Amino acid sequence: MSRSLLRSVLELRTPITRLPPTFLLPIRARSLTTTPTPTTPQNDDPVIPPSATPTRTTIPPTAPSKPSPPQPQAQSPSPTTSSSVAELFPLLRAQPSHYITVHVHGRPYLVTEGDRVRLPFLMPGVTPGDVLRLDRASTLGSRDYTLLGRPYVDPALFECRATVLGVESEPLRVKVKTKRRNRRNRHATSKHKYTILRISELKLLGPS
Repeated sequence: MSRSLLRSVLELRTPITRLPPTFLLPIRARSLTTTPTPTTPQNDDPVIPPSATPTRTTIPPTAPSKPSPPQPQAQSPSPTTSSSVAELFPLLRAQPSHYITVHVHGRPYLVTEGDRVRLPFLMPGVTPGDVLRLDRASTLGSRDYTLLGRPYVDPALFECRATVLGVESEPLRVKVKTKRRNRRNRHATSKHKYTILRISELKLLGPS
């Protein structure tokens, strides 16, 4: 066998590892076979020398300050009465009998000295014999003169006291409650209690 035949047989047995020249390959194969050139990353941030780096100042933490307690507000003095009240109040006080409209728990009662008042509720915290000072009134007057409050009269102009006489209760009331299409009836009982007061003193004082 000649050397040329032997060389051709050996080339057929061994796989072809080398690629043909790039000018014989298609355009896509050329782009795949080209080796990428290594790119060095560019650092955009400027390099600051160690001496130019800013120093960070640390501030020690401070404890939260406690809120100061609210200071008590000074109470404003009671307003002085007007000139007309100061002029006409002695005439009102000179009248023989007086009346007053007092407010107890938001309810007005027109009374005079010696009247007996039946409150429509049971006043808590009182016992028979207690003396109450009623200092909230909207009207104070006599036969010829009347003093109106806006909304209440100055408590320094009068002094009204009431004595607790006791507690009264109404007769037992029974109400039958029924329901539609129901043969059962329910009996609701109620027995309200009321506080009795007597106006023991009604005195007019002088304006300040």
